[in-house]
Amino acid sequence: MTQTRAVISGTGLYTPEESVSNEELVTAFNSWVDLFNAENSEAIALGEVEAKTHSSAEFIEKASGIRSRFVLDKTGILDPTRMTPSIAERPNTELSVMAEIGVKAAKEALNMAGIEGSDLDAVIVAASNMQRAYPAMAVEVQDALGAPGYAFDMNVACSSATFGIQQARDAIRSGSARRVLMVNPEICTAHLNFRDRDSHFIFGDVATAVVIEAQDSANCAGSYEIVDTRLQTLFSNNIRNNFGFLNRTDERGIGRIDKLFVQEGRKVFKEVCPAVAEQICQQLSDLGITPEQLSRLWLHQANRNMNDLIAKRVLGRDPLATESPTILDSYANTSSAGSIIAFHQNRKDLQSNDLGVLCSFGAGYSIGSVVLRAL
Repeated sequence: MTQTRAVISGTGLYTPEESVSNEELVTAFNSWVDLFNAENSEAIALGEVEAKTHSSAEFIEKASGIRSRFVLDKTGILDPTRMTPSIAERPNTELSVMAEIGVKAAKEALNMAGIEGSDLDAVIVAASNMQRAYPAMAVEVQDALGAPGYAFDMNVACSSATFGIQQARDAIRSGSARRVLMVNPEICTAHLNFRDRDSHFIFGDVATAVVIEAQDSANCAGSYEIVDTRLQTLFSNNIRNNFGFLNRTDERGIGRIDKLFVQEGRKVFKEVCPAVAEQICQQLSDLGITPEQLSRLWLHQANRNMNDLIAKRVLGRDPLATESPTILDSYANTSSAGSIIAFHQNRKDLQSNDLGVLCSFGAGYSIGSVVLRAL
């Protein structure tokens, strides 16, 4: 029996109004460092506490390629006495902030696909962190869009979007859905430790959305056929966040830094890059696709150096800027949304039958790669 082909018929992007430059972030961080060192001067002198050191905009850009990031709240992040965004809780009768930004991205994706929320069969919210345990964020987004069918949340950290695309494709191929909305609302600044010199610059906030449909009912103008998907997970503690509902059962852990984003960056770079490149190369080989046939690599936007290395290993040469587009210079790492932003902003110039790979990777470790063909 011939399986139904699935296509990406629409993408959407919500970008917060506020942004923080490296210079602004460094000014706030260095102010906090001075406060910390002054408050702990005696302990530092006795060797009981290690003095904190300043950061610099030059260090951030060299280490990551990031120059600025969009955020939901700038004031709280840049306050040296707070250094976390100020996002007020909302009553249960109001749309939650995570659902709100997800809906904004979703409406753009639906408009691009030429459909309404009522045309959907399923909604998946795939993100690295959920605002709450239940009810599912996806069900709230579904309700806000007036969509029938079913909805569920899923979390595979930075790979959530590519894993979500495969879930949507599988639903279409099995016949359980014909139109699926996959949404990635990422409020990454809320789980970032802005007092950690090695990672305080990494994340930004954003929301993306993707409409996946059965090809025979989609508006194929500007659509991309999902040729193949491949997923892989490998357990690692090198990227971890221990925040969860069990924290309250052991008061000793409350407020500790492991309840925020923690990363062994050098180990991640060394272990993840070859694994990602190998997965993409093997996937292309299995499909009979040569690197020369690729027009685009839409890679996860975590670190410019990582992307350059992965693209070089896949292509067998240094990539052109157009072949592996970068958006993290202005968006920073937006977790699962990063590769979708790269695709959203760098897809219209491809010609019919051009091939590309959408790939994300992160905590888990998790790797998801999706081969796409322009229609």
